[in-house]
Amino acid sequence: MPADPAPAEPGATSGSLFFRVFPSLMLPMFLGVVDQTIVATALPAISADLGDVERISWVVVSYLITNTIAAPVYGRLGDMLGRKRMMFIALGVMIVASLLCALAGSILTLTAARALQGLGGGGLMTLSHALIGEVVPPRERARYQGYIAAVVVCSNSFGPLVGGFLTEMFGWRSIFLINLPLGLAAAAVARRLPSHVAGNEAWSFDGYGLVYFVSFVLSALLALEQIQHFGWSVVPLFVGLLVLSAGSLILLLRRERREPQPLIPVALLGRADIWRSDALAACHGAALVSLITFVPIYLRVVRGISASQTGILLLPIALGIGAGSLSTGRLVSWTGRTMVFPMVSLVAAAFLMVFFAFWLGALSLTTIAVLLGLIAFFMGSVMGVVQVTVQNAAGSSMLGAAAGSVNFSRAVGASFGTTLVATLLFSVLSFKAPEAARYFSQLIEQGPGVLDHLAPAVRETILVAVGATFRGAFLLIAAYVIMGAILAWLVPMRRLS
Repeated sequence: MPADPAPAEPGATSGSLFFRVFPSLMLPMFLGVVDQTIVATALPAISADLGDVERISWVVVSYLITNTIAAPVYGRLGDMLGRKRMMFIALGVMIVASLLCALAGSILTLTAARALQGLGGGGLMTLSHALIGEVVPPRERARYQGYIAAVVVCSNSFGPLVGGFLTEMFGWRSIFLINLPLGLAAAAVARRLPSHVAGNEAWSFDGYGLVYFVSFVLSALLALEQIQHFGWSVVPLFVGLLVLSAGSLILLLRRERREPQPLIPVALLGRADIWRSDALAACHGAALVSLITFVPIYLRVVRGISASQTGILLLPIALGIGAGSLSTGRLVSWTGRTMVFPMVSLVAAAFLMVFFAFWLGALSLTTIAVLLGLIAFFMGSVMGVVQVTVQNAAGSSMLGAAAGSVNFSRAVGASFGTTLVATLLFSVLSFKAPEAARYFSQLIEQGPGVLDHLAPAVRETILVAVGATFRGAFLLIAAYVIMGAILAWLVPMRRLS
């Protein structure tokens, strides 16, 4: 059923509502998102200091896993206990976890602290989306969701750049210590948020649903991670993890259908406009996060671009997604139409992504930057529209659950999508060009110059093999965009009142 009118203050203008709400959400959102990518450029320094290099990827994966798990939990608790209260809890978890990350003395303790950090970060985005739906009228929500989408991708894009600068100037621990003043500042501005506490009706938390959900997500991601090291020795573990994941999913769905207050709103997901919108968010997250993750690796390995130059080449993604999000938000506010904009823009993004994949080796760095900006601009039309569509369909009583389902879908898409691209990249490289695979880690650290001691023919063979493997990886990202475009055309059209 349509969402109830938001409890906007009588006589509040659009401008006064913006300055009352959005500045109080912008810093918590930035804090929650930037920690997904800020560690990327610091990983070599972390592994050099703490050792245990074979487990270094878990510094990233642990945050993504708990971030994914936290989204529906905070959504449901926000509905029951009040979103402003839960915002302060999420900020407290983030601040404490960031301090523990900075004090970590081993990869294992850092991984545990990062998992705790993800539990805080996952709540910040879900609560921000739900607070927009709580206080902003339906017709205006797309504009605010556009602002949020701009903050999200700017945070993702600037994360590696800021992380590299802080690591180089102050050491890798500074990328976590910077969260302490940012978290305190976010808590200070969040005090201005309106308080809308849920009613006094009895409630209970779906603990069994959470256990099944954690088991499903964790075992599925671990199974995908095993494929990267695929061999007969890991087959039993891989199969066992898949069976555990499938069994957990079955138990989760059975539990959530019977639970009166479910962690994951399966009843909502039975509606075509909601599940297709959530699936679109998953494809969007898979494409965008994979692009931000693997373009820098390509530029380093094949083109020999430094970390600072790579950060500059990623700026068009931030600018493009911001411009696309803001433009789409205003168009939705003016026209009341929603899904028509992703329907058109994702088709354009898919064509550009396919062109990017096939012709990447012949493109100049300037052309690459322009193409990335255009792709990001067209993809900027998605997240704000998806949030508005799902929240409008869910109704005011399920705003938190609706926002949580979108952020959960995007996080799952980003985690699984990025893992699949990595699996394709490393598996194909190891199978087709084992010599290139042996040099791959050195190429990431030092660039193509590490091959200068090889004969010219061997060097060229390795670089060609690596370039061809990246083409396949970027084609998989293009497939994510194509699937998103198809879903956008299948979502029932809606016009906001």
